[in-house]
Amino acid sequence: MKVSKKCTQSKTHAIPFIQFQDQSLTSYAGVSLLQLLFKRLSIRNRLDGCFRHLGNGYAYGYSLVTIWLIVHLFLGYRRLQDIQYYDNDPMVLRLLGLNRLPDRSTLCRRLATMDEQSVLQLRRINRQLVLDRLVQQSLGRITLDLDGSVLSTSRYAEGTAVGYNNKKKGQRSYYPLYCTVAQTGQVFDVWHRPGNVHDSNGALAFILDCISSIRTLFPEVIIEVRMDSAFFSEAIVDALERHGVEFSISVPFARYTQLKAMIEGRRRWQSLDSEVSWFETRWKPKCWGDRYRFLLLRQWRKRQSKGPLQLDLFTPVDYEHDYQVIVTNKSMSAKKVVRYHNGRGYQENLFAELKSRVQMDYVPTRRLYGNQVFMLATLMAHNLNREMQMITHAPTRHTTEKRAPLWVFQKMDTIRQNFLQRAGRLTNPKGQLTLTMNASPSLEKEFMQYMTALTT
Repeated sequence: MKVSKKCTQSKTHAIPFIQFQDQSLTSYAGVSLLQLLFKRLSIRNRLDGCFRHLGNGYAYGYSLVTIWLIVHLFLGYRRLQDIQYYDNDPMVLRLLGLNRLPDRSTLCRRLATMDEQSVLQLRRINRQLVLDRLVQQSLGRITLDLDGSVLSTSRYAEGTAVGYNNKKKGQRSYYPLYCTVAQTGQVFDVWHRPGNVHDSNGALAFILDCISSIRTLFPEVIIEVRMDSAFFSEAIVDALERHGVEFSISVPFARYTQLKAMIEGRRRWQSLDSEVSWFETRWKPKCWGDRYRFLLLRQWRKRQSKGPLQLDLFTPVDYEHDYQVIVTNKSMSAKKVVRYHNGRGYQENLFAELKSRVQMDYVPTRRLYGNQVFMLATLMAHNLNREMQMITHAPTRHTTEKRAPLWVFQKMDTIRQNFLQRAGRLTNPKGQLTLTMNASPSLEKEFMQYMTALTT
């Protein structure tokens, strides 16, 4: 249907008069979804038990501060002082059960007095939230990815150290080790460490602890583990084999002259696809006791020409090989092992979202345990975002060779912009508390889908 220019355009030159009044307006109408989610998962009750040993005589207790941190991160804020931009929002106050929010100094004091027991209890709650989801899914196999990620700070903070930092050389940092569940895209647990340790520092005990937690609840499930070359050691490989865990670990083959000699002397390579070829062997380093299955791979890579270019002449593309070695105890075909191992790349996307969307890379205080609590709040915010989507939507995938998540998740930014950051007005017509948002058929359909799922 044709529409005239007169019907579609209007003259909007007048600047409206600006005024600010308390009219029960909210910029975060969508936090009503978080209110339902927290109630369904008993988040407040769970967190109350974490800090009982610290006392509950404060107007703003430790559990309340932790819940506020999770909400703060859901709303997209980074610094603690950013609380001033929504300190009188009625929906945020209602979600937290407060008449007024604490100021920044109160929050800093609470974080500064957190202790090791508080951190351990928060880790336990985070684990339990992920385990509860795994129980509901009744999975036949659970895939754990382990890797570290650098959290840099430009100032001094307790427990930081100067270590390897490719992007911010010389800065102090933490270097926590994360265990993530591939099927749900959630962070199962974290081992906090200073920035000057190797990836494998304390890793074996942490890995076995994570495996034990899952094995206790799921004695029949197949547990898989994927790791990079920093975790390649006889102790880790033997422990995984002894506990009946399927694994694939990248091998730093440049350290082993025997592997280099095998690659250089190999004449017949089997084709994996158009770019990758491979062969395998039962091998062990000299100091090891048992032999394992090693896959040796090579892949065509374009070689960059660094000399002067003659644009009027044709320059052929030169190729060279990149090499990779994987140790595994899986009995599947080499192609499936390689695809399974390469699925580790999803964890890097997970870290990118945690740092850029949930502020995991922010170090808010100078105290070690306060910073650990903040980091755990970021992980819980991420996990709760995923949990809310899993409650609302059915899985969209079956188990893939790369062990991709069973759901196609929306990023935190998308959830924030589409649902949480919505203007609304709180009214009370005929005694019925009512939240009114602007009419939008698409928003109403999706919003009510979440509401229905969270209330059932």
